[in-house]
Amino acid sequence: MTENAKGERIVAGAPRPDSSGPRDLASEPVSRVEWVHRDLLKPNHYNPNRVAPPELELLIVSILEDGFTQPIVVLPDYTIVDGFHRYLVSGDLRLMQLYGGMVPVVKVALDPVHRMMSTIRHNRARGTHAVLPMAEIVRTMVAEGVEKADIMQRLVMEDEEVERLEDRAGMPEQVGRERTDFGKSWVPQG
Repeated sequence: MTENAKGERIVAGAPRPDSSGPRDLASEPVSRVEWVHRDLLKPNHYNPNRVAPPELELLIVSILEDGFTQPIVVLPDYTIVDGFHRYLVSGDLRLMQLYGGMVPVVKVALDPVHRMMSTIRHNRARGTHAVLPMAEIVRTMVAEGVEKADIMQRLVMEDEEVERLEDRAGMPEQVGRERTDFGKSWVPQG
């Protein structure tokens, strides 16, 4: 962690909004939407969001009727930061026929911790994420040296939520690893 000129703690390399005046709208990511072929895109390995088949079909119908109203957010190497399910349904035959495999993207340059933060913010804003993948992301951030206060601030989480996610991280690996040896007085019924 580092401090800015005002003495505020910030995550090293974290993009911070410039509050000194109006933003240059031409430099905003949404001002740089481009169409690329979906085959260029790569899913990330940490997305905690899950969508059931009926909602995926609803997303297809939404794009069929309304068009793509949100670009897919990608890194310069086309790894998906946000929009995995828009990418996923873009392979549907109906959408392939309409768009020829092309999808709208906007590129952002983020380091690994900040792209995970971005993915979480996008998903939480829509109200969907799975607990264990989310816990794994928090565990990764802690391992990368991100302080709990920064996780709370940047992901808009309460202390208790961060604690619970930290405690849940790695649970599937722990199950079965901690074997209990029963005392000699224990006799199996059978």
